[in-house]
Amino acid sequence: MNTKTSVIVIDDHAIFRMGVVQALALSDDITVVGQGSSAQEALTLAETLKPDVALIDVSMPGGGIAAATEIGRRFPDIKVLMLTVSEEDDDILRALDAGVAGYILKGVPAPELIAIVSMVKGGKSYIAPNLGLRLFNVMREKSEPDAISERLSGLTPKQRSTFELLANGYSNRQIAEKLGVQIKTIKFHMSCIFSKLGVTNRVEAALLSQQYLNHKS
Repeated sequence: MNTKTSVIVIDDHAIFRMGVVQALALSDDITVVGQGSSAQEALTLAETLKPDVALIDVSMPGGGIAAATEIGRRFPDIKVLMLTVSEEDDDILRALDAGVAGYILKGVPAPELIAIVSMVKGGKSYIAPNLGLRLFNVMREKSEPDAISERLSGLTPKQRSTFELLANGYSNRQIAEKLGVQIKTIKFHMSCIFSKLGVTNRVEAALLSQQYLNHKS
């Protein structure tokens, strides 16, 4: 018997929060176990309920990105999704640097929101398509085939294995299990990979890795 995906919804706009809860209730596989309106409430709910996924607004009392950062530090098994109206590059990059599993724009249809929650619960990541395209364009010059090959040549065999699993959508924990090492080892490899490839976060590395896979094929 499958266990339902447990979710907490944190947004200081009560009417919008209610709409999100109602949207998720359309799925038989998702259950909303808690609601809040601030960063502090997000942390309290994360600690007491240990949900699978936390849906958090960027702009709320205490700061959504600050909450996401702290949840990632204290409860690494919880997948954090930012659900926001903000399309500011700075907010997107800060959220990605905080290690969120996804960045969704408010107004997303209920079926798509349900699919995204299920996706990140399964270890995948998500970013709104138009935002992903913007980041892709930022990375474009870095992602030409010759540039990719040149930078990949600086990776050790273990770093290249890590990078290839990242390219296939695996989370740090899944990569660690695949390679039979501790997750802290993968985090160390990721830091080295970011430095050698000239990227600053996991999503930039994932965009580059997709170009790598396309180049290989």
